[in-house]
Amino acid sequence: MKLKGEEVEKAKKNAAIEAVKNVKDGFIVGLGSGSTAAYAIEEIGDRIKREKLRVLGVPTSYQAFMLAIKNGIPVTNLEEHPTLDLTIDGADQVDEKLNLIKGMGGALAREKIVAYSSKKLLIVIDENKKVKTLGENNHPVPIEVIPFAAPLVMRKIKDIGGNPVLREGNKKVGPVITDNGNFIIDAYLGQIDKPEELECKLKVLPGVVETGLFIKMASEIYVGKSSGIVVLKSK
Repeated sequence: MKLKGEEVEKAKKNAAIEAVKNVKDGFIVGLGSGSTAAYAIEEIGDRIKREKLRVLGVPTSYQAFMLAIKNGIPVTNLEEHPTLDLTIDGADQVDEKLNLIKGMGGALAREKIVAYSSKKLLIVIDENKKVKTLGENNHPVPIEVIPFAAPLVMRKIKDIGGNPVLREGNKKVGPVITDNGNFIIDAYLGQIDKPEELECKLKVLPGVVETGLFIKMASEIYVGKSSGIVVLKSK
């Protein structure tokens, strides 16, 4: 039975609070984007105030940057700290092998760069985000593309049987523009039985900056439920 309304928010917050327990004094932490990661940023800020914790954050988006500042988390970057102790981020879907679809917030490229720079990637979700196979429920794979390449990439997605949709802005005329100045194409590809193979097909296309497929990257998944938390660990 799916969580609804306040249950979802409570589950997100519980998952985020549990994941933030992994943050230790002196850590450099990647700060994910989106509503669930926002709860983690707030909790890190609270721990800094309560425990005088010394933590530096590397934001994955302007949203995460502004939330970090608001919550009193000193920020840094990958130039100063190329290796992070861990990253806490959300996800849009998580399959049984702990593969992810991310990017509905448009920050997938920076999120993947920060995740790859981290010793551990902790994902926080509510239980509605768990699926058997990525792409269930007609969920798209977000793809960040250089604007000039958008027509080519959309045509190639159609060639492999997908339905590409250029993401339009909300309260803004025209396409969504990422923090990197690029477009987002949402590729509807049905259920994804071979995510690694699909990742290769998409990444080889000229102009593709990054995809929202995060394959074998998550160290632990913190799943908020209507009551309690479940932690899934990569094998």
